[in-house]
Amino acid sequence: MPEVLRNGAATLFGSIRKRARTLVRAAAIGAGALAFTSCSVSSVLTPTVDVGAQTSSISQPRGLARLAPLSAMTAAYPRLSTPRASPGAAMPASEVECRRQLRRMGATYQDLAPINQGGSCRIDHPVQVSRLSGNIQMKPAATLSCDMALAFASWTKKELAPAARWRYLSGVKTIHQGSSYSCRNIAGSGGVASEHSKGNALDVMRIELKNGSDIDVRKPGWFSFRQRSLLNNVRTGGCDYFSTVLGPGYNAAHADHFHFDIKNRRNGYVACK
Repeated sequence: MPEVLRNGAATLFGSIRKRARTLVRAAAIGAGALAFTSCSVSSVLTPTVDVGAQTSSISQPRGLARLAPLSAMTAAYPRLSTPRASPGAAMPASEVECRRQLRRMGATYQDLAPINQGGSCRIDHPVQVSRLSGNIQMKPAATLSCDMALAFASWTKKELAPAARWRYLSGVKTIHQGSSYSCRNIAGSGGVASEHSKGNALDVMRIELKNGSDIDVRKPGWFSFRQRSLLNNVRTGGCDYFSTVLGPGYNAAHADHFHFDIKNRRNGYVACK
């Protein structure tokens, strides 16, 4: 009888061990399946990164799209995050050099968007000059081609300012201009475009000095010796910087201002009148 009990107990314990092993195997298989389902394609193929401000708004691909490399997904679309080329990037070397020289002359300016009003009325790379060497203000700020701005800045620094110091013992405070860029033809020319329409001309109406003197460009009186001498000096000196210098005494259209421009003429002809 004891032998029978021992055999029965052994059979019972053997059955319990088999069931236990079966349960362990089932638990292991279940855990593996759970782990596989929680480890998605996204977590395998997409590394964990700290998304920056520039890319945080880009939606993530879904489904099989995750398997494609980013370059393949975006090859057919424009790269919106690529910055557009700045206007200066396409600027000719001559314009870049002109601006470098303009800064060396002590001028204050800002680049403007290209101007194109049709026909000859255009400036591809205009600048707006508000101040010249020696803290001389330009009122109002003048819209010019860079070449004209450089010519005027050079004339102001090397001719006008020294002449004012010599004749009036004073520096120049403000140059009051009457016209810079303007889309128009030369008066009475039958339709010839003015250099103003190309930003290559500037009209000076009066010159204000730091000592309070206000020099009107209009033809001075007979006894205004100092003023006459200054205007004659700067007018004659302008012929070394501009291809056209016109003023009071030339004709009625220029009775109240100096006209300076850099018109390109054959044989380098200069109209200084």
